[in-house]
Amino acid sequence: MVSRTPKKKISSKKISSVFPGASKKASEVIREIRSHADPKKVEILSGFFKSGKGEYGEGDIFLGIQVPPIRKISKEFRGLPLTELQKIVSSKYHEERLCGFFILCETFSKSEEADRKKLHSFYLKNIKYVNNWDIVDLSSREMIGDYLRDKKRDLLYKLAKSKNLWERRISVIATYSFIRLGDFRDTLSISELLITDKEDLIHKATGWMLREVGNRDLKVEIDFLDKHAGRMPRTMLRYSIEKFPEALKKKYMNAGKK
Repeated sequence: MVSRTPKKKISSKKISSVFPGASKKASEVIREIRSHADPKKVEILSGFFKSGKGEYGEGDIFLGIQVPPIRKISKEFRGLPLTELQKIVSSKYHEERLCGFFILCETFSKSEEADRKKLHSFYLKNIKYVNNWDIVDLSSREMIGDYLRDKKRDLLYKLAKSKNLWERRISVIATYSFIRLGDFRDTLSISELLITDKEDLIHKATGWMLREVGNRDLKVEIDFLDKHAGRMPRTMLRYSIEKFPEALKKKYMNAGKK
C-alpha cells in the first residue's frame, strides 16, 4: 500500500491574515468609506470626473474621497464574500464602487486559479458598474488582463467593438498586463481597431498603451506609427509620442491626422 501524505491544512489564522474581509459585511465597508467623506471635495471630484448633464460621467455621485484611503480600506476587506461585495460594486456612490473593485482586485491577487475564474466572472457580471475612467484603469489590468495572460483573448476584441465607451477602454487598458511581459500583439491589434473611435477617452488610453509599448521596445512602436500615424487622432498620437525626442515628435505630429 502506498502511503499518501495528507494535505496540509491552512489554519484559520492564516486565512484571516490573507483574507481579512472573509467574515465581514458590506455595511462595515460602507461605514468605513463614509467616515472619510469630505463634502468640500464633492464638487471638485464631480467636475473632474465629468458628472454633469451630457458629460461622460453623467449622474455619478461622489462622497468626496481621494484614492489613498479607499485603497487602504480595500486591503482591510480583502476576501469579502461576493454576496457582500455585490452591494458595494453596485453602489450609487463612485468611491464605494471603486472600493468594491479594489477589494475584488485585492482578493484576486491572493487567490488560486479556480477562485480567480469566479472573481473574473463576477467582474464581467458587474462590468456595467465599471463606469468611469479611474475604475476602468485601476481594475481592468488585473481582472481582465492578468486573468487572460495564459488564455484565449477573444473577450478583448469583443469589448473593443462594444458600443459602451468604458468597455472599449477596458479592452486596451487590460493589455497593459501583457505589455509588462513583453507581449505587445494584442495592444497593437486593439489599438488599430480603436484608431477610428470617436471618443477622446479612447484616444488617450490607446496612446498611453502605445507609449508603454515604446518604453519597452521603441522599434515596435515606431513600426506601428509608421503604418498608422497618418490616420491616428491627434490626441492618440500625442499621447503615444509623449516621451520621444523633440525631432521625432515633430516628425510624427506633422505626419499625423489633421
